[in-house]
Amino acid sequence: MKGLELSRQFYNEYGKPLLEQNFPHLLPFIAVGLAGSGSECYGFDDSISQDHDLEPAFCIFLPDEEVLSRKDAFELERAYAKLPKEFLGFSRSGPSAVGGARHGVIRISDFLLQKTGTKNGELSIEAWFSVPEYSLLEAVNGEIFFDNYGLISAARQKLAYFPEDVRLKKLCGHLLLMGQSGQYNYHRCIKRGDTAAAQLAVIEFTKSAMQALFLQAKKYMPYYKWSFHSLKEISPQHKEWANMLEFLISSGNDNATAQEKCDIIEKICEQISLENKKQGLCASEKASMEEQAYLLNMKIKDNEIRNLHILCGV
Repeated sequence: MKGLELSRQFYNEYGKPLLEQNFPHLLPFIAVGLAGSGSECYGFDDSISQDHDLEPAFCIFLPDEEVLSRKDAFELERAYAKLPKEFLGFSRSGPSAVGGARHGVIRISDFLLQKTGTKNGELSIEAWFSVPEYSLLEAVNGEIFFDNYGLISAARQKLAYFPEDVRLKKLCGHLLLMGQSGQYNYHRCIKRGDTAAAQLAVIEFTKSAMQALFLQAKKYMPYYKWSFHSLKEISPQHKEWANMLEFLISSGNDNATAQEKCDIIEKICEQISLENKKQGLCASEKASMEEQAYLLNMKIKDNEIRNLHILCGV
């Protein structure tokens, strides 16, 4: 069973009756769901994930103390702690020894501060570029089962994805790095016989190509260990590209393989260029990645963002 479904069933069977019977006066002010860190919040959990963190649990999201007091929060925490310790063969864990509760009663402002650096999810231009992308995704992943107060849902809606000019600036930087690392440096390193540097170049190309593909799809890229998994889920075409990128970073650099890798690099660049043209971001798919980066930068409407260093979003 997936963690999100386990959480939903646990809430429906035990959490919902608890709240409706014992805390009806608090229902207008709270939200319940599962979001944040952990593969279960992405839907990526599997049998291996069950060796840690997978448990029947959910989050009760509260507004700040001017709306719901510490006493309210304490009573909810105490009631949550008394819920069954086992459910459908899974056991609940106790409080974390290092703090930072992932389940139970959580103030919305604390959750947003941890994920975005702000208590309300309102990000400045600087913050949109500096907050880790995986952390933004953790603020909006998972599922909110219900939200009577609407506060966390409104914040998640604001954080759903980058503002368009931020997206374009980030894409500019990754197109530039794709050109430098893949179209230029990889084959030069191979010519010199520097296979270690060549592999570093192809790794840099792969990282930026993946970022570009996520940016074109308007989806946050998750924490690195889930990036390939997530990319493959976007579409069958993205799964094919992910397999190509996986080959780039997992194969050697002998002459025959290096030529195959150069061909794959160009194929991926071609596909990304075609998508840029389709989205109206570049007039010609024939331009190099570096040329497209600077052409795309000119399409950014916000003067402040357009004039930032082209790699500021990388």
